[in-house]
Amino acid sequence: MLFLARMEVQFPAHLSAEEVTRLQGLEKEYSQGLQRDGRFAGIWRVVGEYANYSLFDVASNDELHEILSGFPMYPYMKIKVTPLAKHPNSIK
Repeated sequence: MLFLARMEVQFPAHLSAEEVTRLQGLEKEYSQGLQRDGRFAGIWRVVGEYANYSLFDVASNDELHEILSGFPMYPYMKIKVTPLAKHPNSIK
């Protein structure tokens, strides 16, 4: 199943720069592991925002929820998920 997720990060003001840097490192490690195993099929930055659009290829809604809630920055994310279906005009 394909899902498009828009993820926007909103760190609270009380987090130190060191904590933000630590979370960013953990986030990179976690997301690259998901990319390597194929469940995180793509990621695109939103210009001018601390946000991205991500494409996930997973077996179920529950698996996607588990993945999203596993992101180290999850407590600071606003996430909107859109389920995707094949378009009849697609040649792929």
